[in-house]
Amino acid sequence: MTIRWGVLGTGGIAHSFVRACRAAGVVFSAVGSRTADSAAAFAAEYDIPHAHGSYDDLVADDTVDAVYVATPHPMHAEDALRAIGAGKHVLVEKAFTLNAPEARTIVDAARERGVAITEAMWTRFLPQSAMIRRLVQDGRIGRPRLVEATHHQALPTDPRHRLNDPALGGGAILDLGIYPISFAVDALGVPESVIASGTLSEQGVDTQMGLVMTHAGGAQSMLHFALDVRSPNTASIIGDDGRIDVDATFFTPTTFRLRDRDGAVVEEFDGREELAGYHHEARAFERMIESGEHDGGPMDAEQSVAIMAVMDEARRQVGVRYPSEGTASTGRRSAAL
Repeated sequence: MTIRWGVLGTGGIAHSFVRACRAAGVVFSAVGSRTADSAAAFAAEYDIPHAHGSYDDLVADDTVDAVYVATPHPMHAEDALRAIGAGKHVLVEKAFTLNAPEARTIVDAARERGVAITEAMWTRFLPQSAMIRRLVQDGRIGRPRLVEATHHQALPTDPRHRLNDPALGGGAILDLGIYPISFAVDALGVPESVIASGTLSEQGVDTQMGLVMTHAGGAQSMLHFALDVRSPNTASIIGDDGRIDVDATFFTPTTFRLRDRDGAVVEEFDGREELAGYHHEARAFERMIESGEHDGGPMDAEQSVAIMAVMDEARRQVGVRYPSEGTASTGRRSAAL
């Protein structure tokens, strides 16, 4: 069974995804953009047969089995629902949606329609992530007690750039914070509580934020992310009998080490790859479609909803609200925490 992909959106992340996936043999049959010219240019660059000048035309295309949603954060829910309504399976670029209520809506809609939906948190699908999970599950570091992770980048400062525009879901948390948050949840489970502190720009988006999250059994994660500074962007999972240190950049194919309780290196691992790594999530999603098992896997949809609730709560504490939300989603503590 060959899964034929449609790409909804032609921005930078769509280029990265398609470039890596085509090199791995993933089949793309159509692309859709808000303009016919943009769709045609994208299709020509990647030799995609069908180009559509509207998203509605893309999801209606009979040659498309699965849709990759690559639009800005505030459009994820609308565009996912568009594809779900057309009976397509949907891989939604991270962060899954703008907030937890939107995430809940698209997951429920996908289940009602009988199609698969997954967040394109590509790190979860990397072979190195499977290896790290196995080390933890096998007790190689004892009981996990702490996760430390950072994601810092020096990104454009132009207030008109989408990363600095509240109307486009700008700020550090959705673009950068999702990585350490998802890493911590993968290692320790959904947190029971979140304490957040951050700094806001003049536009009202978070330029930096620090989180202390408490997980089951008293385990904690200490995370920091910012869009105006650089750092090595490493991560560690620390147990009572050892730790796993993931090198820069921790959420990409990289190297990592297993250390004993005294810090001595027990084993070294090399997860680096020639390709960017996006093809792993595409192939895993295809297997989900083929099997008919739409729940579970490295990035279960229910966990995506829970992670959005974590970020909603962090934003509430720091004071970040997106214009399209009104006051409902950040005006009170998330019911999930």
